[in-house]
Amino acid sequence: MEPAETGELMAASRAEALLRKPGEPRGTSYLELFFDLVFVFALTQLSLWLLDELASPRHIVLVAQALLLLLTLMMLWFATAWLTNLFDPRRAEIQLVVAGAMFGVLVMAVSLPEAFGSRGLVFAGAYVAVHIGRGLVLVSVLRGHEAQRRSVGALVWFGLSAVPWIIGATAAGLTRMALWTLAIAIEYTAVMLLFAPVPWIHRPRLTRWPIAPEHMAERYRQFFLIALGELIAVTGTSDGAHYLKNFGASVAFFMSFATTVLVWLTYLYRAGELMPAVFAAAPAPARLVRRALLAHVIMVAGIVATDAGFELVIAHPLRHIDLPWLCLVVGGPVVFLAGRVLFGQMIFARVSKSRVVGALMLVGASPAMMFLPPLAITTVVALVLAGIVTYDTVLARGRTPTPPSPPG
Repeated sequence: MEPAETGELMAASRAEALLRKPGEPRGTSYLELFFDLVFVFALTQLSLWLLDELASPRHIVLVAQALLLLLTLMMLWFATAWLTNLFDPRRAEIQLVVAGAMFGVLVMAVSLPEAFGSRGLVFAGAYVAVHIGRGLVLVSVLRGHEAQRRSVGALVWFGLSAVPWIIGATAAGLTRMALWTLAIAIEYTAVMLLFAPVPWIHRPRLTRWPIAPEHMAERYRQFFLIALGELIAVTGTSDGAHYLKNFGASVAFFMSFATTVLVWLTYLYRAGELMPAVFAAAPAPARLVRRALLAHVIMVAGIVATDAGFELVIAHPLRHIDLPWLCLVVGGPVVFLAGRVLFGQMIFARVSKSRVVGALMLVGASPAMMFLPPLAITTVVALVLAGIVTYDTVLARGRTPTPPSPPG
């Protein structure tokens, strides 16, 4: 055998050792849980930034900026979750890539409050560096293996989006917003296309995409718990002594916690419980993984808005509420329910009527809520969510807990 052929075989063998083996258990590793820790801080930063900027009159621009920042964070989380789904997290090369991504998220979180100001280049630079760095490492270590083609495809797409990211960071105002929107649109388009087509890479069939669906479903549930953890963190970082001195703030604190529990129950039943089984049984699980990303982006967006609303309600439980406040306190749960409806439709191929009715009740009651204090509004939201959970509980009685037929 020629030396060149021997070298290629050795490289392919080393690459094969990095990949997860078909059929092996793929529970969440400590590395992945360690990586998730930084996202609690990142989402807290996003919620507090949204709260600080609420006094600004440019509310439409603020919503667009918050959504863009959330999409950016979730893209980085999704790319890393996909990485640990395909590759063995016990390997030093993969641990290095995940640690680098974790540091990048930390830098992004620290610079997030000024991402559209003086620290735009730091924010965008850290984000681009994570994606490009991951791609370069994978292309190098997968030399000689067919998996290298997928890594090259991802590197090409992220290299393309890096241009508007960096150029946008040097611009200001709406120009930065437009360029960064273009960049994130390129990346989510790449995910929908499975990082193809590019000129020299054949697009894989969905049924052949190497993915452990149950592991990805578990990772989605864990990210949702991260968002709920951030919700508790924002609620708990308010002035604790204030709760003991002020009855209204104490009640608001309790209602915030109760709402957190109700949001968790609303998510979990039954789509959240059955997601791993549905993913595993689907003929093309990669399609469900992509759709689940969109549903979780919407749900987490609602939770981030709800977080900011909790902070306002606890600080000022009885003062007059204005429209921006109402959009957070009521709009956050409505957005969460909208994402939950999409998520349930993805799992069961049908719409959850209780969640649609709950969202419509909150939207319909919003004009009247303008005359209520924040504490009363939070109570109404909690009662609507409690109604959904109660309906789910009654519906579950006598039902055999079998997984639904997987959607195509």
